[in-house]
Amino acid sequence: MKLDCHVHLWKYDPQQYRWISPELTVLQRDYLPPDLEAVQRPLGFTGAVAVQARQSLAETEFLLDLADRYPNVRGVVGWVDLRAPDVAEQLERFCAHPAFRGVRHVVQDEPDDRFIVREDFLRGVRALGHFGLVYDILIYHRQLPATVEFVEMFPDQRFVVNHLAKPDYRSGELEPWASYMRRLARHPQVSCKASGMVSDFREGHWPPGTFEPYLDVVFEAFGTERVMIASDWPVCLLGASYADTMQVVIDYLGQLSAQEQEAVLGGNARRIYGL
Repeated sequence: MKLDCHVHLWKYDPQQYRWISPELTVLQRDYLPPDLEAVQRPLGFTGAVAVQARQSLAETEFLLDLADRYPNVRGVVGWVDLRAPDVAEQLERFCAHPAFRGVRHVVQDEPDDRFIVREDFLRGVRALGHFGLVYDILIYHRQLPATVEFVEMFPDQRFVVNHLAKPDYRSGELEPWASYMRRLARHPQVSCKASGMVSDFREGHWPPGTFEPYLDVVFEAFGTERVMIASDWPVCLLGASYADTMQVVIDYLGQLSAQEQEAVLGGNARRIYGL
């Protein structure tokens, strides 16, 4: 079973999705599970993990409702207010649903690059372990130093780094991003999504060999047992079609064994998210 471990689903409303700015016209429409199935089927993918795109409890409810109605929504990484005094009650409420597999906060948009190690945020992350939930890490590469500190505080908490921590592909520079990613990978509870690359190239093309050095670092550091293929659809459409987005990683996997490819293409997602 091939699984995409990172997609977004929404009924577009400019007031609810303010991050979709006026120039992002391709995102200004509904993207729902039947649309996802249509682009996944030709590649042999049969499901996905839906990840929050709004920071609201209503977003989590919406995604879990889609999981009830559409079998290709295999799991949900939702949002709760991890800084709230009642975070445990919020988590308990959503954990009643078997598709609720993790939580994400949009740390990349926080003005404080050390937000992820603030005590009020750490308190909420500590609550995740009791419920067996994954925490998805969404950051820019400049936030990696604090993120290394963060994961070191939680040796038993499963983490998944989103979008390779968003290095600067246009510059071609690997450092200091690569060193920090290797430090993250030393912690066996941390995995990584091979995703989020093409959307940096909104002109629809990128120089040959752009992404391979970054994928080399990630696969060397995390190994094939802790990397998962993901599209970031429909955000990926800013740079490429669903098929072309996934093909970047699929082509890279051609150098791996069939067993390793199977793990990256779905097996790791099933294990890490407990699908």
